[in-house]
Amino acid sequence: MNAEPAVGLMALHDKRGWTAVAIVTLVLCVLVPILSLAVPVNSALHLPDYLVALLGKFLCYGIVALAIDLIWGFTGILSLGHGVFFALGGYAMGMYLMLSIGAQGVYKSALPDFMVFLDWKELPWFWRGFDNLSVALIAALVVPGLLAFAFGYFAFRSRIRGVYFSIITQALTYALMLLFFRNETGFGGNNGLTDFKSLYGYDLHQPSTKVTLYVLSALALLFTYLSLNRRARLRRDRHPVVVDRAQHRRGDRAHLRLRFRARDRDRRGTPGAFRPATTRATTRPSRAS
Repeated sequence: MNAEPAVGLMALHDKRGWTAVAIVTLVLCVLVPILSLAVPVNSALHLPDYLVALLGKFLCYGIVALAIDLIWGFTGILSLGHGVFFALGGYAMGMYLMLSIGAQGVYKSALPDFMVFLDWKELPWFWRGFDNLSVALIAALVVPGLLAFAFGYFAFRSRIRGVYFSIITQALTYALMLLFFRNETGFGGNNGLTDFKSLYGYDLHQPSTKVTLYVLSALALLFTYLSLNRRARLRRDRHPVVVDRAQHRRGDRAHLRLRFRARDRDRRGTPGAFRPATTRATTRPSRAS
């Protein structure tokens, strides 16, 4: 008697595929934390803190790679502006981390150090509310998605495609990078946002905090992989003729491309938000390029 076909998430892989996913998940979420926290420092098997942060950075870029695969590999849209949405997510989290420093900064002021150095007297209006972690996380998802929706709406409604679309996305990246480079913009200029100290009260220098953020990055990568894989399969099953890699057919598929583009940019904002806290890396305009 034939077995019933798998449904839902189980249909994404066969038994061997799910075994591979489980093994990779165990290595990333169990083995790496054990080697970092449980193994003695003088052991050859100990995983140093800097490697945990480096692996966390790789996981964030893995989410970026999945987003690129969705927008380019599935819909055939070559976008050269992905760094913009990655940077927006990073700036959203970076703003929260900067405001969390408070009086621990060099100038002992409630304002970020770069604002004190530039003789700012108060926070800009668009910084208000970012002392709340929930606001920062929501902004890291919503702002890239809204920008992608607006940009994609006008681009696809104008039937811009192919190399012209790629050029426009690259121009968008360069324009926003130059904007964020300016000190008057209020995002730290060329130096960006840096010297992060704590996240929601937890010291970012502590090994346990680094490992926790690393595990969250790994789980975010797993969730992104499964959700995008399932979404792509559903779209392919329902609209098999819509998958147009060449982008030279009729323009009545703009609505589908717009949905994928906005969803893709939401995914791009996610790793951007994880990266500053996971690696304590500087968030600067060059990240957009």
